[in-house]
Amino acid sequence: MTALSNARNTTEILCHTQKLHRTRPLRSGVKIYTGSIVALNGTTNEAEPAADAANLIVIGRAEGFTADGRVIAKSGVFKFDNAAGEDEKLTAADINKAVYIIDDHTVGKVGGTNRIRAGVLREIDADSQVVIEIGNQVVG
Repeated sequence: MTALSNARNTTEILCHTQKLHRTRPLRSGVKIYTGSIVALNGTTNEAEPAADAANLIVIGRAEGFTADGRVIAKSGVFKFDNAAGEDEKLTAADINKAVYIIDDHTVGKVGGTNRIRAGVLREIDADSQVVIEIGNQVVG
C-alpha cells in the first residue's frame, strides 16, 4: 500500500487497555497525518510516520499536534488497514499475535525487511479492517 497523503478518521475501539499520550518532536522534513501510525526513531528520539525502516518503534496513533509542532501519539486499540498480499494478509488465525508495519496505516503478518512490530491483532472487523492494540507492548 501507499503511505497516507491526508488525515484519516481511525476508529478507536473502547476497551480497558492502557491509554498513554506521548508528545514527540517531528523528524525534520516528514509529515505525519492525524489518524496514522506514529513511530519513534530510536536513534534521534523524533517521531515519524511508521514504515519499514530501521530503528523505528511504534508508539501510537497520531491524535494531533501541540502548539509548538510536536505530534501527540496515543496508545490504545484502533482499526487500521489489513495488508493486501496473500503472504501478509491477516486472518482470524493471527488474532492475539504480533503484527508488523507495512506503512503508516497498514499492518501485516510478516512486515518488511526490518520487521517493525506494530502491536497485537485483537480482531478482524466485518469491513476487513484489523483491530490492533498499539503503543503498549514490549518491543523485541
